[in-house]
Amino acid sequence: MSLDPRDRLRLQQASALWRYVGDERPPFAVAPGPDQQSVWDFPRPPALVPDAREVVVRAGGMDIARSSRTLRLLETASPPTFYIPAADVRTDLLPAAEGSSHCEWKGRAQYRAFSAPDGRRRMAWTYPDPLPPYQALAGHFAFYPRDFECLVDGVRVLPQPGGFYAGWITPELVGPFKGEPGSQGW
Repeated sequence: MSLDPRDRLRLQQASALWRYVGDERPPFAVAPGPDQQSVWDFPRPPALVPDAREVVVRAGGMDIARSSRTLRLLETASPPTFYIPAADVRTDLLPAAEGSSHCEWKGRAQYRAFSAPDGRRRMAWTYPDPLPPYQALAGHFAFYPRDFECLVDGVRVLPQPGGFYAGWITPELVGPFKGEPGSQGW
């Protein structure tokens, strides 16, 4: 896909803010072993790739989402975020929540909440009108794994450190990961 010159410039400017963009690993990065991936090999701008593994998101013992048709966003220094098609998400359990955020790559995100016994928690977001070249994210939902049971092929994921980010750490990934103590300068 050919990008509009303004979108190309936006992506170049965002990439220029980072020293590591997936073309070389920093000296502190863990070298991947067989069947492992280093998050330092992921590109910047991020890559959006299909993933056919079964992804399940549960809350309160209930499946909120289940899909083998996800998109995985791979971004330098971060564990991937899984985006699940709306057709595979219980959107009826995820009413709109207040607030939004903006990603330099993907655009404006809208939040969704889940009514848990301890009150409403923000747990998902969607990009209704994502920026190029991330338009494929429209109609998909992503979930914060820190407070909910998120599985990839039956294995529970670990949440990305730091509380702000929403990457899913699966066993094949090595870091260190953005969000860990001392990672503010990456």
